[in-house]
Amino acid sequence: MTTLYLIRHGQTQWNLEGKYTGQSDIPLNETGRAQAKAAGLNPSFPPPDAIFSSDLIRAVETAELVAAGWGYVGKIEIDSRLREINQGVWEGMHFDEIKARFAEEFAAREANPLDVAAPGGETVGEVKARVVAAIDEICGRYPHGKIGIVAHGLALAIVRAWLAGHPIQDVWSLIPPNAQIIKIERKREQI
Repeated sequence: MTTLYLIRHGQTQWNLEGKYTGQSDIPLNETGRAQAKAAGLNPSFPPPDAIFSSDLIRAVETAELVAAGWGYVGKIEIDSRLREINQGVWEGMHFDEIKARFAEEFAAREANPLDVAAPGGETVGEVKARVVAAIDEICGRYPHGKIGIVAHGLALAIVRAWLAGHPIQDVWSLIPPNAQIIKIERKREQI
């Protein structure tokens, strides 16, 4: 059994402003840096055997700050499969603006997120395929280890839904707050 510490990146300015970030490479803001430092000092989570991070700067910064708090001395491994969903043309836009300008596309994606993407973006099904492949490979490398996974809201929600056996439609309710650590077990028989 592999113990996963799922850690969403700290707050960014776009999070604060309510913009869809997706794969835009936005850094942490000061609040986000403070959140990440605090997460690494949480005594409920002892240092892991390895840390993996999305390649986007907000995740990498969070991983570095959490690792420093843990006193982790290993190398943080970067895996682009842990990236957030590509939101296509919606990136940088506010939710209300997207609903107003892309009402039909938004409704279609809400009705079928597994198969319908934002214009120029990815489907939830595509994100699930790459994120699950990454987690499965990481757990295969550390079948009895404690692993930190620093990624993004939807990517981590997909992992939570997958490992808990929830339908993918529940994914939106499983998005963790910024810089929260969620401990979850991945049993070997889970596929």
